[in-house]
Amino acid sequence: MDIDARGPRFGAAVTAVVLAVVLVTGSTWLLAWQTLAFALGAALGVGRSPYGLLFRAAVRPRIGPPAEFEAPQPPRFAQAVGLAFAALGLVGFAAGPEWLGPAATGAALAAAFLNAAFGYCLGCEMYLLVRRVTVRAK
Repeated sequence: MDIDARGPRFGAAVTAVVLAVVLVTGSTWLLAWQTLAFALGAALGVGRSPYGLLFRAAVRPRIGPPAEFEAPQPPRFAQAVGLAFAALGLVGFAAGPEWLGPAATGAALAAAFLNAAFGYCLGCEMYLLVRRVTVRAK
């Protein structure tokens, strides 16, 4: 079943804010929260992630029905990619090397910002590329 396309974009906006705060403060705990949010989005789908639930409960009732839907698989894959970068960031902030935390967090922030500001989902594009390649290989 397709999902409201505005939900993942809202989640990306919240994620961008969280990751920006992590970069400014160096908060390992806040990055751990974001890593958990990515893990839940990858495992359960973006609609059941913390930001997806917030969107459904607090935002969607106020903005009306969606005009656009999308398949849930690409945003779910994007959550897994975000999880990988956030986990790398956690390792960097907690154990080093010193540059790894900010670099991995910054990469995740860049991807979240692109989705939030322009609707361009890098993880979704990666999913579609991998899918095209595997279909051709068959």
